[in-house]
Amino acid sequence: MKNYEESALSELIIWKTKMEKKPSPSGNLAKALQEKMNNLYPDKIRNLITGSIKHMVKLVLVGSEYTSKQPIMNATLEYRENLTKENLNSYRNLATASGAGTGASGFIVGLADFPILLSLKMKFLFEVASNYGFDVRNYKERLFMLYVFQLAFSSDKRRIEVYEQILNWDNYVKELPEDVNAFDWKTFEQEYRDYNDLVKMLQLVPGIGLVVGAYANHKLMNKLGETAINAYRLRVFKLNP
Repeated sequence: MKNYEESALSELIIWKTKMEKKPSPSGNLAKALQEKMNNLYPDKIRNLITGSIKHMVKLVLVGSEYTSKQPIMNATLEYRENLTKENLNSYRNLATASGAGTGASGFIVGLADFPILLSLKMKFLFEVASNYGFDVRNYKERLFMLYVFQLAFSSDKRRIEVYEQILNWDNYVKELPEDVNAFDWKTFEQEYRDYNDLVKMLQLVPGIGLVVGAYANHKLMNKLGETAINAYRLRVFKLNP
């Protein structure tokens, strides 16, 4: 095994250990607090987040506008991951600029960052899938991306469930329905909202929105990048439970 692959496998094993950690009491408490915070959301924000996520999930499942890129074949893992890191840097810069710009502009404009950030995250995941040689024209490959998204932005309890599904993907995907309408986007939406709500709410506060928005989006893209790279490494190295 080449040195790069050895290093990538070592990083993957460390990441797997982190993913397999059981939920802590503090994590359960945080989840309960997040659920209470949901009731504090103004309807305008709740409706925007729900509508944006539902729309995004639909676009991914039907393959609309995202599926033109061809998978990269016959490339080394190092090449694939260097390209992925370049993509991450580009999308992270765009997300950071969006968070800063919308956060600095007050409540109404600040709301626009929710759908913008969602779009950037999903476009990045389509790039990653193609970089690793997976054909995004395949419906089940697009499903995998949604599970990667959930793995990055879910509660500890949900994270463990999704991680086990991704770890057993080849078998698990056989049980999933072909009907795009069967995807549980409501759980998807609630977990994503709970994971992001506090910091994204602060982004709407005048005076601090610019800094909070830029920091939050930068951090969230980094989290997605780490999760996506290691999720696809699981498939490259064919690690089983």
